Amino acid sequence: MTAGAVDKAPALPRAPRRTPVRTRLLRWSPLAPATVLLLLFLAGPIGYCVFIAFTDSQLTGQESASFVGLANFRRAFGDPAFRNAVVLTLVFTVVSSILGQNTLGLALAGLMRRASRPVRSLTGAMVITAWVLPEIVAGFLLYTFFERRGTLNALLDWLHLPTQDWLFTLPIMAVSFANVWRGTAFSMLIYSAALSGIPPEVTESAEVDGAGGLRRLWHITLPMIRRSIGTNLMLNTLQTLSVFGLIWAMTRGGPGNRSQTLPVFMYDQAFLKSLIGYGTAVALLLLLVGAVFSVVYLRLMREEV
Repeated sequence: MTAGAVDKAPALPRAPRRTPVRTRLLRWSPLAPATVLLLLFLAGPIGYCVFIAFTDSQLTGQESASFVGLANFRRAFGDPAFRNAVVLTLVFTVVSSILGQNTLGLALAGLMRRASRPVRSLTGAMVITAWVLPEIVAGFLLYTFFERRGTLNALLDWLHLPTQDWLFTLPIMAVSFANVWRGTAFSMLIYSAALSGIPPEVTESAEVDGAGGLRRLWHITLPMIRRSIGTNLMLNTLQTLSVFGLIWAMTRGGPGNRSQTLPVFMYDQAFLKSLIGYGTAVALLLLLVGAVFSVVYLRLMREEV
């Protein structure tokens, strides 16, 4: 040891400095107005709807509502019309969102990357125009396309092919196609952004190694945009589950109840038959269906360890 060297004791760790309560409050104060508005206009109505779902509340012919517990939910699960609406909602969601909008949006995004600028501009304008149309307007346009004297039958007749009343024979498929036509632009925009983020050298290396288009799509493109696929599926599914105006304008859930999805069934029970309590219970079950889809998609989007 050299002269003058002094042994120093190891420094003790400092206790973490506690932030004063007033400072913490000042940090969170800018969020206070937004929090109050959310509680007032979102949490409040949701809580009231949950309460109404456990009552026999009606729009007309009732002096006061009574608490009935789970009676509305038991009625729903025992109602054949409700079970039919659940099945049609799943068919509508799978056909128009998961298979239709998702697949067509990815295909359009991929094709537009290889197309010339005029073709990209024209295609993008046509697809986005259908997306920005109000839902009720799009419903009336597709009604005139599918009805017996509409555009589709006129084209089939010109081609000497058999025609039919599509809104009567295949109503759920007609409204599913209408939802695909209207909503594909959202998927196309998401996938266009995702595909532009793939490094060109990755695709070029795969081409040099002899990988064909399908192999590049399956082994390179889809894995690299997996999170965008999950996000798009989740948002599209939640939007499709709540579609009402499009179906109401085209079929009103008919003929009979052959295109009556859960939003249409809920509207029919709550406002046409005045069963607000029962209709609100159906709305909560629809919210539960959306939550199940969201949990599934979030688990699929989770990174593998």
